[in-house]
Amino acid sequence: MSQEAEPIQPKEQEVYHALPPQQKQRRLVELATVFLRLGTIAFGGPAAHIALMDNEVVNRRQWMSREKLLDLLGITNLIPGPNSTELAIHIGYERAGWRGLLVAGSCFILPAMLIVWALAAIYDRYQTVPQVEWLLYGIKPVIIVIVLQAVWNLGKKAAKDWPTIVAGLVAIAAYLAGLNEILVLVGLGIAVMLVKNRLGRTTGAFLLPSLFAQAGTATAVSISWLSVFLFFLKIGSVLYGSGYVLLAFLQRDLVERNQWLTSQQLLDAVAIGQVTPGPVFTTATFIGYLLAGNAGALAGTAGIFLPAFVLVWVVNPWVPKLRQSTWASGFLDGVNAASLGLMAGVTYTLGRTALVDSLTVIVAILAAIAVFRFQLNSAWLVLAGGAIGLVWNLL
Repeated sequence: MSQEAEPIQPKEQEVYHALPPQQKQRRLVELATVFLRLGTIAFGGPAAHIALMDNEVVNRRQWMSREKLLDLLGITNLIPGPNSTELAIHIGYERAGWRGLLVAGSCFILPAMLIVWALAAIYDRYQTVPQVEWLLYGIKPVIIVIVLQAVWNLGKKAAKDWPTIVAGLVAIAAYLAGLNEILVLVGLGIAVMLVKNRLGRTTGAFLLPSLFAQAGTATAVSISWLSVFLFFLKIGSVLYGSGYVLLAFLQRDLVERNQWLTSQQLLDAVAIGQVTPGPVFTTATFIGYLLAGNAGALAGTAGIFLPAFVLVWVVNPWVPKLRQSTWASGFLDGVNAASLGLMAGVTYTLGRTALVDSLTVIVAILAAIAVFRFQLNSAWLVLAGGAIGLVWNLL
């Protein structure tokens, strides 16, 4: 495979800054094109998003090595916010500096935000969730295969020795046992670091933001776009974990404490966030619209995603330095292996809900052949899965 044209460098941003203006502009356009498309077809949650990015960035375009992508993924697991969106932001920053950071992150979020915004307007008028089961019926089996491909490809790099292999297996068991994800990541990261360095010194600085996760939000007298923005800014600054963790936060603050929404409205909002492509955190767009109209939709989206942009901008330059330290490198190896273990656990859970009959099993088998044997573009597979679901619904 050719390695010509802009080879990967340890400091990719320095390469970017040395490029002539036309090539810089081309990189930004490429980032916008790639992440607008990914944001439009990225069904299936963070694990599927990561799988799509791995295929696009590492396999097809060779923008970075799989080891680099793993390091960036490991870092996203240690800071609050939506992991797959932060990975997109990291990739943009690596590729084209702070402009790339803004372009990649915004373009990945934009399609989902617009779709959720439109569904929120429909819901606000008719108080019902549009039915999209036919679409997901065909897409879910394809997503399972895409995630499996990512777990296989990333796992070959993450499982580099016996401590990381054990960490990955323990992470799978911990996920199935229902243990806290961030504690699993940090615990296994520390364990691998200690095993590789044979000493007993640790640090938990990355966990500090989670100490503020239980901080309350004062009940607002009236709901304005500013109230919506501040509420979701707090959520985006402290929230670790999946959309289910987000649901717990929203239930406590929006339903029980502030009484801004009913429980049914909240469940409908989370359902919309899960059945649409792109980040699940665009649930904030839906809720923002219900609370404060169009301004609330923008405010909710900006509030929940803004911390991700800031945190990536602050943390990204430290990634190469972390790799140079034997302690930090061992910790990151452990986190990477644990992340893949958690992804494998998520794949098992998703598979149980996606493969529900003979047709979905057949779709999954055909998708596996297309992905593993013929390396077919994941975007086409997702579209094909949706089309199969539509045709099956009409029969």
